[in-house]
Amino acid sequence: MDNGVFNVVLEYLNIVFLVFSAVLFTLYLLMAYLATRNSIHYKHKNSFGNISKTLGSPLAPGITIIAPAYNEGLTIVENVRSLLSLQYVNYEVMVVNDGSKDDTLEKLIEAYDLKKIERDIDPDIKSKTIRGIYKSEQRSFAKLTVVDKANGGKSDALNAGIYLSENKYVGCIDVDCLIVPEALLHVVKSFYQHSEKRVIAVGGVIRVANSCKISGGTLEEIRLPKNWLAKFQLLEYTRSFLLGRMAWGRIDSLLIISGAFGFFDREIALAVGGYDTNTVGEDMEIIFRMRRYMHDINEPYHVAYIPDPLCWTEVPEDLKIFVNQRDRWSRGNLETLNTHKDMFFNPKYGRLGMLSYPYWFFYEWLAPLLEFVGLLAFVLFIYLGIINWDFFIAITVAIYSFSIMFSFYAILWEVYSYNQYSKTRDILTLMLVAILEPLFFHPLVVWSSVRGNYKKLFKIRSGWGSQVRKGFAKA
Repeated sequence: MDNGVFNVVLEYLNIVFLVFSAVLFTLYLLMAYLATRNSIHYKHKNSFGNISKTLGSPLAPGITIIAPAYNEGLTIVENVRSLLSLQYVNYEVMVVNDGSKDDTLEKLIEAYDLKKIERDIDPDIKSKTIRGIYKSEQRSFAKLTVVDKANGGKSDALNAGIYLSENKYVGCIDVDCLIVPEALLHVVKSFYQHSEKRVIAVGGVIRVANSCKISGGTLEEIRLPKNWLAKFQLLEYTRSFLLGRMAWGRIDSLLIISGAFGFFDREIALAVGGYDTNTVGEDMEIIFRMRRYMHDINEPYHVAYIPDPLCWTEVPEDLKIFVNQRDRWSRGNLETLNTHKDMFFNPKYGRLGMLSYPYWFFYEWLAPLLEFVGLLAFVLFIYLGIINWDFFIAITVAIYSFSIMFSFYAILWEVYSYNQYSKTRDILTLMLVAILEPLFFHPLVVWSSVRGNYKKLFKIRSGWGSQVRKGFAKA
């Protein structure tokens, strides 16, 4: 290729990159604006009224918390005790023992005085074989139901719980998450805050519990994680939940509710067939199907989002486990996008097809792959000696500075709105994390995404993987 033509091509590439960066910066600023507006609106709307008196009434709608458990013998008794102490009258805790190979079931039976009961079970239920249902003979544990079934995975266990529940709403959580006592009050209130639309799902912020003090299933002291990988994830969660998902919630275009803390209208969840057991991204996929279903039947609906710190979980501190987790997330993302590809820029689905799906396609799926290809191209251009260093340094500094500023805004907004980390040292530490994140943590996330996509595209067999938790610190 002639040098003149080659230089013209490079100039055009520079222009394209500048335009792409400007569009990206604009979208991020818009996201911050929408999230801020939504947070202010939420706090103002919920600043009056005592929800405990209304939603604590026996006439309040019933809700079942479904908690799949697989080999959770070390912590299952304390985790269930926490779930039984929530501030709500009409609720049930349904622990689904998904074929555990340890003593999970035995510990539950012993600790809560469980007895096997007789109950008619639909033979066509969408789950692996249910071996037994247990209830306690003690009144203090009357809210607890334990389902023992053959192993089928998390989605299969959740489906069993959804089908066996008899309440109007179901909550699908991780059994090792800590839910604050007033969580159900906020969740059920969210289901009834839209008179003109049917609320089909409610999600919320997931907080990082690493290094926090927990006693008897109660959060006693919030602490910044000691592990640096957990610190990076805390910043990422803060930015993602408080800004990203709040912004999508503002325009009613939220496409994912975390599997650790998601609540659904049971009727709609059953209408779409429950969770898909053939994907590792079941929490995202079910929201896609529920939204599609509501569009297809032409019924106004809403997916609500709660920014209050209601759920705390332990994030991976081991590098291998973290990479496996993000690998799985990227595979689930690709599976869901491929399953619902007919929604791509489809006006039939409104903002869902014209805005939400394209965002997930271009940003959540394609962007990490482009970053990886860009890095390879950068190395190649250095080798060929065709790098415009002035342009490269200028655009790199601009992107890096914007990334830090956006993270700083997320940190400061967290301090202003919920102030979970009130110590000056903690805030300064998070700011340091924000400065280091683009250099160390983000490349790791990109690599995990590339690996997950590679596995999926080349059909390399890979399942959920394992999450080995250290357990919450005792007070």
